[in-house]
Amino acid sequence: QVQFVASGGGLVQAGGSLRLTCVASGNVDRLNAVGWYRQAQGKEREVVAAWSRGTARWYPDSVKGRFTASGDDRRNELYLQMNNLQPEDTGLYFCAAREDLSGPPDYWGQGTQVTVSS
Repeated sequence: QVQFVASGGGLVQAGGSLRLTCVASGNVDRLNAVGWYRQAQGKEREVVAAWSRGTARWYPDSVKGRFTASGDDRRNELYLQMNNLQPEDTGLYFCAAREDLSGPPDYWGQGTQVTVSS
């Protein structure tokens, strides 16, 4: 089992920045892919950053150039740097991971709320 604790969300004005952090614990060596997701109220959850061991980060067009995902294997932490935030970025942000190289995540963090005011 793997557990995630997310932090860093908050209220920010349009154009502002936030940095999300996810701290992992448990059997993290089993993980082969990680990512960040978000869910806006009334909408489906969507991926905003994803990568597997040895691959480049993938970002959807909606956040490309504004969001940067990274990780620190020694600290077992994941980060999501979000710049030039816009009201449409508002939502509950989750980190997630899976043991296989493909398929849905096996483990989810509890989510951290990001609210961007116009």
